[in-house]
Amino acid sequence: MFDIIADSACDFTPEMAQKMGVEIVPFYVSLDGEHYRKEGKEIAVRDFYQFMVDNPSAYPKTSLASIEDFEEVFRRQAEAGRPTLCLCFTGRMSGCVGSARNARELVLEDYPDAKIEVMDSAAATVTEATMVENAVAIRDAGCTLDEAVTWLEAEKSTNNIFFTVGNLDYLIKGGRIGKVSGRAANLLGIKPMILFKDGEIFSGGVARGRQKSFEKALEQLMNYLDANGGTPDDYRIIVGYGYDEEEGKRLWMQTRAALRAKYPAAQCEVGLLQIGCTIAVHTGPYALGMGIMRRWKKQ
Repeated sequence: MFDIIADSACDFTPEMAQKMGVEIVPFYVSLDGEHYRKEGKEIAVRDFYQFMVDNPSAYPKTSLASIEDFEEVFRRQAEAGRPTLCLCFTGRMSGCVGSARNARELVLEDYPDAKIEVMDSAAATVTEATMVENAVAIRDAGCTLDEAVTWLEAEKSTNNIFFTVGNLDYLIKGGRIGKVSGRAANLLGIKPMILFKDGEIFSGGVARGRQKSFEKALEQLMNYLDANGGTPDDYRIIVGYGYDEEEGKRLWMQTRAALRAKYPAAQCEVGLLQIGCTIAVHTGPYALGMGIMRRWKKQ
């Protein structure tokens, strides 16, 4: 058995994390660029989104969890003699995994026999959530920490997110897309499709109008399943939404219906999560889409 730590970019609520037996180390969120609060503890994600909607010209920021934040948790784990797996937000978009690795080294100086594994999930939001869910399943099946690390490292490249955003303003501000092309797309009502894979954000094409962008994201999910084989039951699939919960629920229902129509013999389980602050500062309040990763199954 081993314990699981994750940063708050996995987007589980405190209640969800507690139920799964996962400890969350939060990112920090700033609405004014000066004062930072812990995501999910000192500021609720819903309040963060409300601020974005009420202040469309403001661009909140996030800051990674500190070395001290991770050290406190790891030291407690080492003192208790608990093998620990720490899953972190993609290192290509954040230094959080670096904080965790530095904290691990500090703790190992005092507890050289401590078993602490820090993993760059190469994931974010709903796909970091699928990584955590897989880790929980592996732990609960009685597997060792080494077995968990081996499987997760081998399969983390299967995680993809297919999503869209309300407009390109936040991606432009964050330097994720060019200003000229981004503003032209906004004026034309073109909705960008975003692909997240290998720990980075890429262009996934365009769609004209919000509803068409939902359909495009679902089409991309179906294409992924076709290309990679198996049925939806071989994967973990989670729909993620930003400010608009009702919109998220609609896409969740559409996704389940489409999967069950194509794979009638499969269970087609689909999760639903609100996208947290860590990704929302890049995508804005109206991100919507779905993430997928291969599902661990006991042999």
